Amino acid sequence: MKHIIEPYLPEHAVDAVFELIKVYGVHLKIVNDRVTRHGDYHRDGSGAHRITVNASLNKYRFLITLVHEIAHLAAFEKYGRNIKPHGNEWKLTFQRLMVPFIRPEIFPPQLLPLLARHFRNPKASSDTDATLSLALKQFDEKSEKNYIFEIPFGSQFRIHNGKIFRKGVQRVKRFECLEISTGKTYLFNPNAEVELLP
Repeated sequence: MKHIIEPYLPEHAVDAVFELIKVYGVHLKIVNDRVTRHGDYHRDGSGAHRITVNASLNKYRFLITLVHEIAHLAAFEKYGRNIKPHGNEWKLTFQRLMVPFIRPEIFPPQLLPLLARHFRNPKASSDTDATLSLALKQFDEKSEKNYIFEIPFGSQFRIHNGKIFRKGVQRVKRFECLEISTGKTYLFNPNAEVELLP
C-alpha cells in the first residue's frame, strides 16, 4: 500500500499517512476525478472502512482530503455514529490528526499560515475557505479555466456539466449568476473554476 500512496503525497508525509491507514484499517481507493467531491468515507455492509480520494488532486490537497476522510472514521469510532458528519467531534478529530502534518518539511512555507488559520476551525471542505483553496490551486496542473472572481461582470461561462451562466453581482462572498436556459439565479464561490465563453 505504501508504494501506491507515495506518488500522491508529499514525501515526508508518506510514513505517517501509512501509519494512519494501518491504525484505522482503511481500505483506500484512488479514483478518477469527481467534480462534486475530492474524497469520501463510508463503512460498507461488512464493516470495512472504505475511503476514496481523487487521483487528480495535487499532493497537498490529496493529503488534506485523505486525513479529512480518516477523521470521519476516527470520529465515528470514538463518539458513535449519531454525531454530525462535520460537527464539533469531527472538527476536533480532524485538527488532532492534521496538526502533525502542518510543518515545513511537508507543506510549502506560503501554505503554512493559511493551514494554521484554517485548522483553528476546519470547514466541511477546504474549498469553502477561498483563501486556502486558491493557495492550494497554485500547485494544480495548469488549466484553461478561470475563477469566477477573475471574469468580468456580465460575461457568460460554462460549468463542468455544460450549463451556461451569466456572472452577476457579488453578495458578501459569493457571486450571483443567472442560468441562461432557465433564468434561475445561483450563488457561486469566488474560487469556482469555469470556462469563460467568447
